[in-house]
Amino acid sequence: MTIWEMLAVFAAGIGAGTINTIVGSGTLITFPVLLATGLPPVTATVSNALGLIPGSISGAIGYRAELTGQRRRILRLGIAAAIGGVSGATLLLVLPPTAFETIVPVLVGLALVLVILQPRISRAVQRRRERRGTDGGDPAGGPLLFTALLLASVYGGYFTAAQGIIYVSLMGMLLDDTLQRVNAAKNVLAAVVNTVAALFFLFVAHFDWTAVLLIAVGSTIGGQIGATVGRRLPPAVLRAVIITVGILAIVQLVTRT
Repeated sequence: MTIWEMLAVFAAGIGAGTINTIVGSGTLITFPVLLATGLPPVTATVSNALGLIPGSISGAIGYRAELTGQRRRILRLGIAAAIGGVSGATLLLVLPPTAFETIVPVLVGLALVLVILQPRISRAVQRRRERRGTDGGDPAGGPLLFTALLLASVYGGYFTAAQGIIYVSLMGMLLDDTLQRVNAAKNVLAAVVNTVAALFFLFVAHFDWTAVLLIAVGSTIGGQIGATVGRRLPPAVLRAVIITVGILAIVQLVTRT
């Protein structure tokens, strides 16, 4: 890499770490930059996955207050994230490069619909619980959320872009909790997916270690920026940011594919 390419990758890492912590979809910043430096798509994908791990951890630390009381939930859903992450990483190496990317815009679009409808769905679920005289149910979301997050994590292990949006939409709909606490859990689960996928790639794929280091340092800085900004956003504003980023992600994915 030239010095300018290195600076571009570093800046992309900061941007990705910031947007991943607030919403997700940071890969849509780093991936095109890595391709522009001349890296092959698979090398760019695996290098990006490894480089973003410190950013995910940094963002989770920044949201540590919102993680209080979520240990059981994250441990259970973390199992789904780990299984899905390894499965997705395996698919990246055995499927044609365009196999999943053709349905990525559809998945992101469906997630955005869920984010938009989440307040209405949550109110309907709450009214149903009140009529039945039940409480909030399983704090981890039950088998439905476990299965849904496992499938979302398969996609996350394959490409990672917009997985955060999908996580937030699913947990926001199926958990009786605030959007900020859901976002905090999302950061931990994304870190799990990136970590298990990257560990798998270490044994079977080629990394560009310069790119990994630049993204790692940049995303760590970005994770703290994202946590500082994201924790101050009201739920309506955070939801609007998620929808805006998701729409931009769809546009970029469609125009690229």
